[in-house]
Amino acid sequence: MLLIAYCPLTIHEFSTTMAESQNAENTYISTQRLEAFSDGVFAIAITLLILEIKIPDHETLQHQSLSHYLLALWPKYFAYVFSFIVIGIFWANHHYIFKLYKRTDHSFNILNVFFLLTISFLPFPTAIFGEYINDPMHRQSAVTFYSLGILMPSCTWLMMWLYASHNKRLIDHRLSDRFVRYLTRVFILSNFLYLAALIVSLFSPLASIILTIMLALGYLFPPKKPEYS
Repeated sequence: MLLIAYCPLTIHEFSTTMAESQNAENTYISTQRLEAFSDGVFAIAITLLILEIKIPDHETLQHQSLSHYLLALWPKYFAYVFSFIVIGIFWANHHYIFKLYKRTDHSFNILNVFFLLTISFLPFPTAIFGEYINDPMHRQSAVTFYSLGILMPSCTWLMMWLYASHNKRLIDHRLSDRFVRYLTRVFILSNFLYLAALIVSLFSPLASIILTIMLALGYLFPPKKPEYS
């Protein structure tokens, strides 16, 4: 009789636990699908960069040699290589940071979509940058637009981190508070520096380009290893 009386209670507790687990799974899901989708967007964006370097037709080469035409494309080569590196850095850091994210939710998914929107947008300012960097009349506008194109993914990256790290909402709870604060400071500083490059571009396009290149080179170094408490 005791066993019969106990069984309904046990089954009820089991059903309640399963229901709570299903609700939690509906709210917080794995990051694997999000990473796979992001990788696809990165791959497309990084491929679109090369499409702006056009193959010359025969009419174009009637007035100049092929070698001269190819050498004259150096601004587009520079824009292509630099943007390739920038997107590659974001991709590498995306994999690094997603090792710290242990789950995701709807709001975080939307923030990641906005981040990917800025990544897929980058080939456009890259094309403008490569086309007009050597044009004195339009150089300043081209560099400013390109600086804005690089600032936008940095801003959305920071928004994702602030949302996920707040009270360790989505990140690994074992991460030390000191390490979380360190990453927050790094991401905020990056945004200030990219914003500074944007402001500087209004007065000195060359100085803005140099600052942006220095920032990109800094991110080529391996990121700090996670610290756990």
